[in-house]
Amino acid sequence: MARLRRFLDRIEPQFHKGGPYEKYFALYEMVDTFIYAPADVTRGSPHVRDAIDLKRVMSYVVVATFPVLLLMLWNTGYQANNAISELGMTNMEGWRYALMDLLGVTYNPNSLFANMFHGLLYFLPMYVTTLVAGGIFEVIFAAVRNHEVNEGFLVSSMLYTLTLPPSTPLWMVALGIIFGVVLGKEVFGGTGKNFLNPALTGRAFLYFAYPAAMSGDAVWTAIDGYTGATPLALAASGGVEAIKTAGYTWQQTFFGFMPGSLGETSTIAILIGAAFLMYTRVANFRIIFGVFLGMVFTSLLFNLIGSDTNPMFSLPWYWHLSIGGLAFGMVFMATDPVSASMTDKGRWIYGGLIGFMAVLIRVVNPAFPEGIMLAILFGNIFAPLIDYFVVQANVKRRLKRS
Repeated sequence: MARLRRFLDRIEPQFHKGGPYEKYFALYEMVDTFIYAPADVTRGSPHVRDAIDLKRVMSYVVVATFPVLLLMLWNTGYQANNAISELGMTNMEGWRYALMDLLGVTYNPNSLFANMFHGLLYFLPMYVTTLVAGGIFEVIFAAVRNHEVNEGFLVSSMLYTLTLPPSTPLWMVALGIIFGVVLGKEVFGGTGKNFLNPALTGRAFLYFAYPAAMSGDAVWTAIDGYTGATPLALAASGGVEAIKTAGYTWQQTFFGFMPGSLGETSTIAILIGAAFLMYTRVANFRIIFGVFLGMVFTSLLFNLIGSDTNPMFSLPWYWHLSIGGLAFGMVFMATDPVSASMTDKGRWIYGGLIGFMAVLIRVVNPAFPEGIMLAILFGNIFAPLIDYFVVQANVKRRLKRS
């Protein structure tokens, strides 16, 4: 490491103004600060309206995803190994099975190591693809604009990957993150200037461009020939009874022992991350509790109204919380400090709007049982307007007092 430090110090002048590689200064800075702590820190606000240090914010968000990652690796591998066991599959083809056979790893769904290793073989290629594809465009825009490549993309890439089904093709993974980075963030000026969450923008693009690969019964367990509906899809067709008939209890959905997107299944792991983010004040508690209260109020309202034809009307709020991606979106997506509301009252309104819209889309829209993704993007669009009215209301109150 000392030799690498001396090498970087020796070539640094060539990247500064007047040097032969001046236009690649941003790339040099990215490599240098990724390995070593920088000598200087961000002087302005890394987000348009937030002066907290960007490196600390992004590092804390990544740390908060660790419980989700651990449960995700186990559950993804468990779902795959369990499907292989149910189908009685032997002599599977593909590099994952060849590698597992080479290393002597079994397909036993009762083995912790087998499940974790098999899950890693699905997550790691998707995450590396996201880093490479999105990182290339991050570096291109940084070089053209002569600004630094910051740690914001590391968070976006992690959250984006965790929202995808485990069977998503790698070319589709790359296409989605490129769309999210370029049209969700960079065209607006980069980190701190985007009004939409980049990870959700890429995920939404994939859903509407390739719906067959992002929904249905065959995408949640990455085993050819195996189909299995998620509890949310079961609820949309038959309510709580359909979920229980399929063999799922509320405890299973809360702990994450069910098929679904990579990182959205375990509510308990997500809530552990939420506690860490609120303790470090990286995520604002008003947004999280606003989404939660909006979800509870709307689900109770639909429970009260009732319906003879739509079983989702009777779905209790605690089932809404534990199935689908509502908990993940509530904690990691809605709290994005750039695209969320900035005023305290605005955060309550913003969160409540997202919770209301998520349940409304789930219950009323028959074609799209998962509503949190669209609800957050909807909230992102209205966040500046919410803040505007909150600020104007404060101005009027002060004028009246004076």
